[in-house]
Order: sequence, then C-alpha cells, then structure tokens
Amino acid sequence: MRPVPVTDAIFLLGEVRGRPLHVGGLQLFRPPEGAGPDFVRTQYRAALEHEPAPLFRLRPTRMLGGVGPWAWTEDDDFDLEYHVRHSALPHPGQVRELLTLVSRWHGAMLDRNRPLWETHIIEGLADGRVAVYNKVHHALLDGTAAMRWLIRSLSTDPDERGMPPAFSLPAQAGESRHAEVTGDQDGGGLLASFTGGVADEARVAGRALGQAGTTAMRAVARALDDQAAALPYQAPRTMLNQPITAARRFAADRWPLDRIKGVCAATGGKVNDVVLAMSAGALRRYLLDHDALPDRPLVAAVPVSLRDASDEPGRGNAVGVVLCNLGTHLADPVARFELIHRSMRDSKSQLADLQPAAVLLLSALSFGPVAFGPLFRFRPLRKPAFNLIISNVPGPREPRYWNGARLDGVYPASVPYDGQALNITVTSNDGYLGFGLTGCRARVPSLQRLLEHLEDSLDELEAACATA
Repeated sequence: MRPVPVTDAIFLLGEVRGRPLHVGGLQLFRPPEGAGPDFVRTQYRAALEHEPAPLFRLRPTRMLGGVGPWAWTEDDDFDLEYHVRHSALPHPGQVRELLTLVSRWHGAMLDRNRPLWETHIIEGLADGRVAVYNKVHHALLDGTAAMRWLIRSLSTDPDERGMPPAFSLPAQAGESRHAEVTGDQDGGGLLASFTGGVADEARVAGRALGQAGTTAMRAVARALDDQAAALPYQAPRTMLNQPITAARRFAADRWPLDRIKGVCAATGGKVNDVVLAMSAGALRRYLLDHDALPDRPLVAAVPVSLRDASDEPGRGNAVGVVLCNLGTHLADPVARFELIHRSMRDSKSQLADLQPAAVLLLSALSFGPVAFGPLFRFRPLRKPAFNLIISNVPGPREPRYWNGARLDGVYPASVPYDGQALNITVTSNDGYLGFGLTGCRARVPSLQRLLEHLEDSLDELEAACATA
C-alpha cells in the first residue's frame, strides 16, 4: 500500500456516480502504406502481450478498515483484456459515429475495484484511420503527465515496429508518483510513512500560507482598480454553471498553428492568449444564440503546470490555477483580446516568485469548492468561482508514429465538474492545435456549434489583425 497524496485524493473524494473525474484523449492514426485489413487486430493482440508498468496495476482502497485515508494497492487479480479493448464503429464510420462512441465511454465511471484506466483501439472509420481512446482517473495522472506518457510511447521513426504500448512503459520524472509499489501489503508501517515528516511539511506549509496570503491581498487590491483582474467568485451565473449529470457530449476539431501564430505575431500575444480569445469569442456567440449572455464577463480557470524537466516521480497532480477575465461582455475582438492578454500576464506574474505549495494554496481558493461542491448541500447558495476551465496541454511538435501509423490528430477529453458543465482543452500536435470540448449532455445543448463559433472567432481575430 502507498498513501494517496492529498492533491490526488481530492479527485477520489469528489467523485460520485453522476460526476466521474477521469481525463481522457482521442488519437487518430493513419496506417502505414501496405497495412492490411488485419492491422488493427494485430496491434491489439500485440498490445496484450506486454506487461503493464507498476503504475497501471494500482487500484484505490481506504485504509483503517475503509474509513481512513486513501491508498494505492496492487491489483492481485489484474485482467489486461478488461483494460485494453478492441472496438469497431457502426456504418457509415464517420467522425460523428466516433465522437458519439467516445461521448458514451467518457461518461462512464471507472471501476474502483480495478486499476483506474482504459484503452480502446477502434477501427471502422470510413477514411481508413485508426482511433485510440484512453481514459485515466485524475487521481492517478494529470493531463500533462498523461501526455508525456503518450509521447514516450510513440516514435519519430516511421519504420520502427514492435513498440510497447504506453501502459507498459516505466515511469519517468514528472509523470507519476508511483514508480513502484512498496511496503507491507497488509498496511504494516503504513501509518508511520503517512505521518512521517509532518514537522517538515508543516514548515513548508507555513511558508506557503504566508506567500499565498500576501499574494491574495495584492490580487484583491489590484482588482479594485483594474478591469482585467479576475478574482474567485466574481464570475456571473450562466447556463453553463448548473448541476451536471454523468452523460457527456464530446466534440473535437483542429486548427493550423500557423494561423494562431499569425495572430500572435500581429498582436504580440502568446499562443495561449489566442486560444483563450478564440474560446471567449465562441462562448460569446454561443450564449447569444441561447439569449443567455450575461452583462459581466465570463471568468475562466486556466491550469498552469508546476512541473519542470527536473520534476521528481514523487509528484502526481502538479497543477495550479490562475483566473482569466474572458471579456465576453466586449463585442470588439481586439479589445477582448487585449483584456485577456493583460489578465493572463498579470495573473501569471503574481505566481512567478511563489513556491509550488503556495500556488496550490491560492489555486484551492478557486478550485476547492468546485472539487468538493458535490459533498455539500444548499446548492442554490453556491456561487461559481469561475465559469469554466480552459486548458492547454503541449503535445508532440514533430511527426510521431505508432508501429508505422502516423499520429494524425490528438484531441483531449477532460472533466466537467458540478456547476461547471463545459471544459475546453487544447493539445498541439505536429503543426496543429486540437480542441476537445467536453460538456454535460443535459446542460450544454448543440455542443458541436461551439466548433463553428471557434472558427468564426479565429476568422474575426485574423480580420482585425489584417486591418490594424
């Protein structure tokens, strides 16, 4: 057994049947030239021949007879064929059928009696591509760690064959805190390891609390005279901020990075600024379509990774959150972009000199009520800390291959939270930026229209840059 860190246990404590807390992703591959009709089946059978790494054999359990803290224990009855599955799309095998299938899978909770991950290898797309859908519980991996694992499982050599699947790779720095399962399986000595180092942790927490408190006070002061500032609980209530169900809708598309970088060059902004501006413009149009645009601007929570190249395997979810004013009350796309750019610049600058623990404490002011909201009653009294999460997870920059099949698209499927019915996550891949929109089926109608609005929003930014 090994204790689950508090930052990861949040995702086990906050999950209920109607609100699963796993992250996922859809990848599309073009088979190599000359691949026969049995290509997908051959890859599936080959994957089953590999032993999973220790991380992917862990399942959650409660210590102290089921009432204590969460811990990870190795599954003694591991069944690889349960976790790795081969599926085929119904006719006509268009992307619509694929997204419908992924939507259904993404709404189903992972079985806590087993390790918390699944991989689905899918054939039957009319254009001949192969799809792979992965999902893993947020308590086991965050999105950045999952992406690193995926990238390591792919090759830059189109001729390489016999490649191991991602689930059989050993952990590397920054990917997981579960490189091995150690300790007594009956829990002997576990409490000592769980409580050991409390004094050191208390000192670190004390310093972090001081930094977080000072930064929070500065943020409040700045917000009093800066319209770009975004504080927790300033967000207006919208149709997106309602109780959610387990049923999901998933929509995805990609845009050339050259178009996004063209806007960056014209405005002096960053890629993430353009992603946020595209999302803000799309959300403004979507809410206007439903006669539901509030007078006050929407506020997005933007995850920032606390990992670096020297990150240790002992850290699992290493993510902080900053808030961004999306400027959805502004009709002018240039004014909206400038507001977003200034809001993100100021929010990140406040975190620049903070230790990671202080960033996590500040993030908890915004994200804590979202994670634990389902555990408390009086839902009508809960004010949204922000309106939605918009995340950017870096992917591979160069072409990548899986046993000769070229990676053609990467589309993240993330987590809508209770009161946060929509999540927008983007991932880069070989000159493109893939948007994955994950929404509650009951609360985000016509989710596909948001993809059209994203294109309209980028067109609008490009036109404004051209005439500037």
